[in-house]
Amino acid sequence: MTIGFFDSGIGGLTVLAESLRRLPAQDYVYMADTLHVPYGPKSQEEVRDYVLAAIETMMGEGIEALVIACNTATSIAVNELRERYDIPIVGMEPAVKPAVEMNRATGKRVLVFATQLTLGMPKYYALVSRVDEEGIVDSLPLPELVRYCEDLQFDRAILGDYFRGKLADYDLDRYGIVVLGCTHYPYYRNILRELLPPHIEIVDGNAGTIRRLASLLSRYGVVGGRGSGQVKFMCTDNDPAYIDKMQTALQWLRDNHL
Repeated sequence: MTIGFFDSGIGGLTVLAESLRRLPAQDYVYMADTLHVPYGPKSQEEVRDYVLAAIETMMGEGIEALVIACNTATSIAVNELRERYDIPIVGMEPAVKPAVEMNRATGKRVLVFATQLTLGMPKYYALVSRVDEEGIVDSLPLPELVRYCEDLQFDRAILGDYFRGKLADYDLDRYGIVVLGCTHYPYYRNILRELLPPHIEIVDGNAGTIRRLASLLSRYGVVGGRGSGQVKFMCTDNDPAYIDKMQTALQWLRDNHL
């Protein structure tokens, strides 16, 4: 089976890496919307059009299941995609619900990192309203972090200064969990682990997304697989240099056990 993964850039590779670990006997097509990354500052209408066009191209590659490895794109387009295509389609949302459940007994708060567009979406507001009965969830936009990631900027000094500046007004002793609500952000898990107090857990939605994918494949009668974990990389501007960047980024994730 060939499974498609879509994101605006290299962020979705953090989800693909999880799928390669859990479902190694599938093959993959990974599409990055390099013509329009980052999505965070753009309008919902623009992002919808970008996503629909890119997925139409991916369908031409014969994908038999699809993961929208982007919280923003999921919020905007996943329902329409499910109406258009009769294949298993898995979307993503920030891991607010499990974070709230994990934190409920501690009395600590939850801090969600995400893009401006995700945090401004009605779907995000509805998610928080539904699961955060005690009002313990705070949200922090990190608009620069996607660009840092796309530039493969992993310098600990630069990122340390960035995160310390963003968190300067937060009393971290009050928090028990940080949610990485954008698929680009897990690239910085190790740096955040060094900066955050040891009592704070760092969670993302990647493992849950791939568990959902595996469950859907089983429901569709696809058990195991006959592939070899081969990944075909694509991008909307057909830039060979970006193909190389995606290969480098995926290897970086594997080397750093992310």
